Amino acid sequence: MKRIFVLSSLVAGYFLNAQSIGNSPYGAYGIGDVKYDNTVDINAMGGISTAYVWDFNNSFNFRNPAANTNLELTTLKVEGTNENNYYRSDFNDLKSTKHSTYLSNISISFPISRKIKFGMGFQPYSSKSYNIVTDEKLSDEITEVHSFRGEGSVNTVQAALSYQITPAFALGLRSNFFFGKLYDIEEVAFTGAELISGYSNSYRVKAFNFTLGTTYQKKLANDHKLTVGATYTIGNSGNMKNTYTNSTYFYLLGDTKGYETIIEQQSNYDKKFLPQEGSLGLGYGKDTKWFLGTQLDYKKGENFNFLGTTLAYQDSYRYSVGGWYLPNFNNFRSYFSRIIYRYGAYYEKGNLQINGTNINKYAITAGVTLPFQKSVINRMSSIDLGLEVGKRGTLDNNMIRQNFVNLRIGVNFADKWFAKRLYN
Repeated sequence: MKRIFVLSSLVAGYFLNAQSIGNSPYGAYGIGDVKYDNTVDINAMGGISTAYVWDFNNSFNFRNPAANTNLELTTLKVEGTNENNYYRSDFNDLKSTKHSTYLSNISISFPISRKIKFGMGFQPYSSKSYNIVTDEKLSDEITEVHSFRGEGSVNTVQAALSYQITPAFALGLRSNFFFGKLYDIEEVAFTGAELISGYSNSYRVKAFNFTLGTTYQKKLANDHKLTVGATYTIGNSGNMKNTYTNSTYFYLLGDTKGYETIIEQQSNYDKKFLPQEGSLGLGYGKDTKWFLGTQLDYKKGENFNFLGTTLAYQDSYRYSVGGWYLPNFNNFRSYFSRIIYRYGAYYEKGNLQINGTNINKYAITAGVTLPFQKSVINRMSSIDLGLEVGKRGTLDNNMIRQNFVNLRIGVNFADKWFAKRLYN
């Protein structure tokens, strides 16, 4: 057990040291590029989670806290993501790439009793990381330069509780605490002018909300099963403090501002920056053999402040389909028969509309769960690998199209940590 903690600490330490959360240029708006809330195994199935009750005893579903009927072991997960984004626009024939690696999940979960299960975890929620410069020649001697920069991240700590009311019906509750800082600035400069005009937004986030979940699983003949699930995220205790500043200045050394004059400054508190969310899921499968599910996610649009202007998110929808297949876990002559193969796809109608153009996203996903060589079916530790290939945005109206290839890896340690000893 000591070696497990050492290894997990090394993995987490590597990703924390390399923590540069990549995102889309569309993350410049609002609270940044929101990361999808799931683990490597769920992401590899297109994100299906609402009606996903894992057949084995070694994994906790945070996305739907009710879907943890079979958890019997204490599990420790450490996961990282490598994002590879390729951007293109017909505006000035723009082409760019960005690569980043970061810690995407660390969690621990365990059964409190036969009916009650508990999990706690950390995930990044959103991020900003962009630097864009445009210029326009006003005359032979004067050029107007606009510089847009943004940085920061919002993280979330989650605690979830699952209660099995009957063998078929369960309820769950997850609390989510959000914290972090974000910063946007637009700077305008003219050739020959000494002063720069800056328009900045700084955000400080501290907030809670709650996710309610439920599942119903009907056992059918020949070890088949039908699962229905639903979740809804409500409440927003806390706020996001937004400070907007319009000032003039020039730079001394590096980022040090000299002779800054505040023209306008205002602060406000927003309690609606975390959208209400809901999901419905349906799944069908055969115990310890295969599963296929589909899911619809919904996020309510909200208004937000961006560089002194009120903008709006639209209502967004995400359609997902995916599942897994296990040839034969008890076949110790063939390791490939014990690998769990995952597959999926999704389409997301985005919440952004820019210049009358919707920013949508779609991808296909795949992955495997590789059990440790000595793992048995009732005490399985594993390595999870996931691949996501997709596209976001469009080239229409001089917009930016983002192609992406995301790689994910996770280590899942599972064991009976709190079992009572029968012998001394």
